[in-house]
Amino acid sequence: MMGRESEEGPLRRAVCPGSFDPITNGHLDIINRASRLYDVVHVAVMINKSKSGLFPVEERIALIEEVTSEYGNVRVEAFHGLLVDYCKQRDIPAIVKGLRAVSDFDYELQMAQMNIGLSGVETLFVPTNPTYSFLSSSLVKEVATWGGDVSHLVPPTVLEALMEKLRHR
Repeated sequence: MMGRESEEGPLRRAVCPGSFDPITNGHLDIINRASRLYDVVHVAVMINKSKSGLFPVEERIALIEEVTSEYGNVRVEAFHGLLVDYCKQRDIPAIVKGLRAVSDFDYELQMAQMNIGLSGVETLFVPTNPTYSFLSSSLVKEVATWGGDVSHLVPPTVLEALMEKLRHR
């Protein structure tokens, strides 16, 4: 592994990619667990030009930075393009992904095999905490749009931002 080092040797780095529109407690669970295993965890916020999210990318980044600030080793930035290129540019050897269900595994396994074939970047799968096994950003937005209580699904800061967005829609 090339690149940045600490006094103890190379820094162990990983990336947690996603759209995070908005970040949920399920996302935070995976990021938190990765932050305990790696020296630096990059949270890569995907930019998808063909989709318009509820939150602009800059706002997603700010929310993620705020709710992960206590971890101390999380770096947040946007990316667009191939995740393996993001990893190569930053000398990141591992992608950490949470798996909620078997259907996630089918898709993510294909992606992991493609990523290692393209660049040698490994993918580590972390089983989602059962509390969050059903949780997705899309579901949070849909429930909140119809007035459902999502306060137990997102951090308080995110809940406040979500309610504000939905008020102005």
